Amino acid sequence: MLQTLEGHTGYVSSIAFSPDDKQVVSGSWDNTVQLWDTAIGQQIQLMLEGHTSDVSSIAFSPDGKQVVFGSWDNTVRLWDTATGQQIQLMFEGYTDSVYSIAFSFDGKQIISRSRDNIVRLWDTATGQQIQPTLEGHTDSVSSVAFSSDSKQVVSGSRDNTVRLWDTAIGQQIQPIFEGYTDSVSSIAFSPDGKQVVSGSWDNTVRLWDTATGQQIQPILEGHTDSVSSVAFSSDGKQVVSGSYDNTVRLWDTAIGQQIQPTFEGHTDYINSVAFSPDNKQIVSGSYNKAIRLWDTATGQQIQPTLEGHTSSVSSVAFSPDDKQVISDLNNPILLYTLAISDNWITRNSTNILWLPSDYRTTIIAIHHDSIVLAQPSRRISFFGFSQRSELL
Repeated sequence: MLQTLEGHTGYVSSIAFSPDDKQVVSGSWDNTVQLWDTAIGQQIQLMLEGHTSDVSSIAFSPDGKQVVFGSWDNTVRLWDTATGQQIQLMFEGYTDSVYSIAFSFDGKQIISRSRDNIVRLWDTATGQQIQPTLEGHTDSVSSVAFSSDSKQVVSGSRDNTVRLWDTAIGQQIQPIFEGYTDSVSSIAFSPDGKQVVSGSWDNTVRLWDTATGQQIQPILEGHTDSVSSVAFSSDGKQVVSGSYDNTVRLWDTAIGQQIQPTFEGHTDYINSVAFSPDNKQIVSGSYNKAIRLWDTATGQQIQPTLEGHTSSVSSVAFSPDDKQVISDLNNPILLYTLAISDNWITRNSTNILWLPSDYRTTIIAIHHDSIVLAQPSRRISFFGFSQRSELL
């Protein structure tokens, strides 16, 4: 074990690595955020205080110089990782808990969403809301995404609609994307920003033209239960969808049809799907803790099921080099091949370190050859391993 980090006085609710892997930030139900140095295993700055309720969501800026936090006290705060100081006054205006935040790709904006059905855009340089509140949804916003050029935001809601917003003027720029008969659960932009894909609890997937606001293809039908996750391939030619019917389906965006047999094998709800950067593989994560890899050319599972989570897998993604799969359990991250299974730290499914009861985790972050565990005892522990799986 590299270090045990102690300091939080409440449940550790969220942890994340910085883009360069040199820092870890942790948020807690003690209303604070702490910044840690992964090389020395020590707190870098004084506790980042100010929230009057639980910290719910954390994100690093793309350059790692800033951290943004959302809280159940209805605020968003931006901090400087070098000084540990709050950069801007708290971003206020919400009337209910902030439960999701993200930086734009250029790091100049922050998008936040709350239980009050409102999406807000913030300027990271000034701390000011950039545009009027993005209002219009009549029920809670379930999913938001930036376009790759950060000029547009798309939002999906439990009011069964999708809306497209211009970040420069803060206005809805197309008619409401309508047609769903149940909540919109997941949305994504195509890489070129010309299309949006959305999935719904009405079991369907739809493609939209961002220039006209019109549905591009016939409804993509086939799932027999709610569509929980959708994603574009990196070339925009395909869309993958995961569903509560325990299946994954692959669609051709040019013709609007399923192009492989249904990917079957999961035995519980699928929560998240993603393409590999080269589009040759798809990863899917399910409610019953399983992760599966699929060949997009054949629709066949290409590796044994990846196991190790102790609860449902809510988010999955590939590393940029296609060599690793990153999975997220309500903020924690598992980076295969390092994982946790049955109270063991494992690599490539081989047990390498048994965890005593005091070290059994509630929150996990794994990156390359290091692992961070947050225990119910409010302690944070770092472990590092050599390439031969020896404890450093």
